[in-house]
Amino acid sequence: MLTAVLLFLPLAAALLLLFTKGAATRTLALGASLLEFGLAVYAAFAFKTTGSASFNLNYHWIPSAGINFHIGLDGLSLLLVLLTTFLVPLILLSAFKHNYDNSSSFYALVLFMQTGLLGVFVSLDAFLFYFFWEVALIPIYFLAGAWGGERRVAVTLKFFLYTVVGSLLMLAGFVYLYLQTGPAAGSLAQHSSELSAFYNLKLSASEQSWLFWLIFAAFAVKMPIFPFHTWQPDTYTEAPAPATMLLAGIMLKMGIYGTLRWLLPVVPLGVSQWQKPVIILAVIGVIYGAIIAIRQRDMKRLIAYSSLSHVGLMAAGVFSLTQIGLQGAVIQMLAHGVNVVGMFFVADAIERRTGTRFIPDLGGLTRRTPILSVCFLVMLLSTVALPLTGGFVGEFLLLAGVYQYNAWVGAIAGLTIIFSAVYLLRMFQRVMLGPDSSFSETITDLTGGELLILAPLMVLVFWLGLFPGLFLSLSEPAVTNILGLVGR
Repeated sequence: MLTAVLLFLPLAAALLLLFTKGAATRTLALGASLLEFGLAVYAAFAFKTTGSASFNLNYHWIPSAGINFHIGLDGLSLLLVLLTTFLVPLILLSAFKHNYDNSSSFYALVLFMQTGLLGVFVSLDAFLFYFFWEVALIPIYFLAGAWGGERRVAVTLKFFLYTVVGSLLMLAGFVYLYLQTGPAAGSLAQHSSELSAFYNLKLSASEQSWLFWLIFAAFAVKMPIFPFHTWQPDTYTEAPAPATMLLAGIMLKMGIYGTLRWLLPVVPLGVSQWQKPVIILAVIGVIYGAIIAIRQRDMKRLIAYSSLSHVGLMAAGVFSLTQIGLQGAVIQMLAHGVNVVGMFFVADAIERRTGTRFIPDLGGLTRRTPILSVCFLVMLLSTVALPLTGGFVGEFLLLAGVYQYNAWVGAIAGLTIIFSAVYLLRMFQRVMLGPDSSFSETITDLTGGELLILAPLMVLVFWLGLFPGLFLSLSEPAVTNILGLVGR
């Protein structure tokens, strides 16, 4: 029942927001998101670390077809629920810094998207998973399309087409898998869409080979990894800052999570067959994203390509099929979510004060913004993977996993740390420490409200870096089960 409350509370608040006007919209949206985070923390304390899901709810949704409304939490999904519910209140607070037309609809869409994201992370039925996968797409389409930049219509349409095509391919794969299942225990339906039923299928290597690409297409687009990434930089740049934070901080984790939960255990022979090509694509994305980031002059686009590079490393770690690589992907999902939201918020704060994100136009800002400079540097150094930060733990485990798979591939993937230091530190030096610009004497430092957003992010940066075992112990049983299913 607790999982159901976590799932539907944001939806109820979103519906209520549609009938709310004025300052009450902000209060209601933030209050609902904080209550949601409190429930997630309670679930974490009540959670018992096992390999199976807890707080299950299994309702016969479409009994004649064997489709259930089956939700639950294991250690892997719990961590992503915690990440989602932690970031959404901060993203809402960042939205308070802007005056959006029809604000009730804006905040309602954010909470509606939270429901879709949480639904993806807690679904234990294939068609329910697909339902929430599509639900999460709808609000971000309107958030980017209605409140984005000048090129928002064309950019959002491209994003929509990419994700819909990938989703339809995944649906085709799920339908085929569904038709291969037998009836579930106690069900009169001929087939079952339960996750466990998919895990128990005995499919041939040739079936798993083409099913791999049907299912992986949706996850590859959502992460995204090279060459399925072309929608990402434009969408991140044109979307309003809170929507960009939702996309980069949480939504791309749907792809990594889907790969871990649905792809690896369901088609292990297909994964084994295509493991090498996918790792090559992922590592190409690592290098490509970093090199393109070095060339960027727009802060938002630089952070977008940086995200592409780091996601490529996560994908490589997942497909290394090692315990340390999968655990690295889990901790890096958390660290990346925190880092990228902080980086995009800093870029938004600078743009609101100066009217520009163009790096060559900025410089010498640290003279009047010491607090902003410190916060910016902390988030940046975690992204660069400085020891004692969450970014270091995640990237170290990922590189160790890729190195176990192949030492040369691991060495090439490790270049991401060098490249990220180049483009991120250069951006910081130019924007904050470089020659004085026209904004050096007029820019103001962070307000208390802005510090309220960045302070929790910085706390989590060091918490992940100093005490990663707390998070890794939660996900370890689920990761061990996944690897067991892959090796069966």
